[in-house]
Amino acid sequence: MSDEEEIDDDAVAAEWEAMAGADADGDGESDGESDDEGADDMASAMGTDRVLDQTEIDSLLGFDGDEDEGGTKTGVQALINSGLVAYERLPMLDIIFDRYVRMMSTSLRNFTSDNFEVSIDSMTSIRFGDYLNSIPLPAMLAVFEAKEWENHGLITIDSNMIYSVVDALLGGRRGNAPMRIEGRPYTTIEHTLVGEMLNVMLKDLCGAFEPLSPVKFELDRMETNPRFATIAQSSNAALLIKMRADMADRGGKMELVLPYATIEPIRELLLQRYMGEKFGRDSIWESHLANEILMTDVDLDAVLDEQKMTLGEVMNFEIGQTLMLNVGQDADVDIRCSGVSMLKGKTGTIGRHKAIRVERVVNMDERAQ
Repeated sequence: MSDEEEIDDDAVAAEWEAMAGADADGDGESDGESDDEGADDMASAMGTDRVLDQTEIDSLLGFDGDEDEGGTKTGVQALINSGLVAYERLPMLDIIFDRYVRMMSTSLRNFTSDNFEVSIDSMTSIRFGDYLNSIPLPAMLAVFEAKEWENHGLITIDSNMIYSVVDALLGGRRGNAPMRIEGRPYTTIEHTLVGEMLNVMLKDLCGAFEPLSPVKFELDRMETNPRFATIAQSSNAALLIKMRADMADRGGKMELVLPYATIEPIRELLLQRYMGEKFGRDSIWESHLANEILMTDVDLDAVLDEQKMTLGEVMNFEIGQTLMLNVGQDADVDIRCSGVSMLKGKTGTIGRHKAIRVERVVNMDERAQ
């Protein structure tokens, strides 16, 4: 290798060392600057002058204001909506309302003398305040009372349904859609006819619930303003059943709202998967267990007397020593099982054996004393 090649190699090595040193200095300065900036941010965050804006608050709570990819709400809305109870947890409601629409189809067919078919569109949970705000007006709202449950429910009938029923009851021609007259309040005749239809619907609702829990529903009042039909707090959860009624070319929608507070008295019954279900109970096993318990042998202790003694007196006991019992001849003997008083009796003798004759059974009040 020549001298010129050695000199060039030394120059290249020196240049690389200089570049490496410059990079190290630059990294050190940047690290120092980033540490200073982090310290400034921490100091500003810890200071009293630091005020979080709404975006930062939502970020801390895990709510970004938008829906995620799955279409579900997160953060604050997830916490709020977590209090709602899905109707799927009450499987008996499906059976009850399936029975209800079949009964109501027959009853309204007889009531209107028209081909009346009722079907359920959906059963969902909703907050009561949100439902009142979503009612399309004009509509007629009927508040009814559940006597045995001491609470109320709500039925909403839209204008199409009202005009269809009135047209059918007043002899309108079949196959012609009823004429809708907007911008006027409902007349007395319309109120009366819809009230009669509601009585038929509530009677069928009583019949639908009767196999599970007999209850009487009575029409309380009819309103056209949702503000006057408030039967629960706005934040309370309610069960919403949307139904559709078809009468040839006519028909409309009906909505039944039951706050969860209303059906709370029969909640355990609604949790059944079928009529008459008994949760965790087997009558055959119960009777077998009861019979076996009655045949079980137990040890009974006859306590003639109880005395309090010091440990020193007990330690001084001697073989053959006689202990005097402060019990008379007619005193009651306490018969115990595992330390619990069960019976009271009198002492006696049968042949060469001492015996106790049971006089009475100790009741629960005496055992508690």
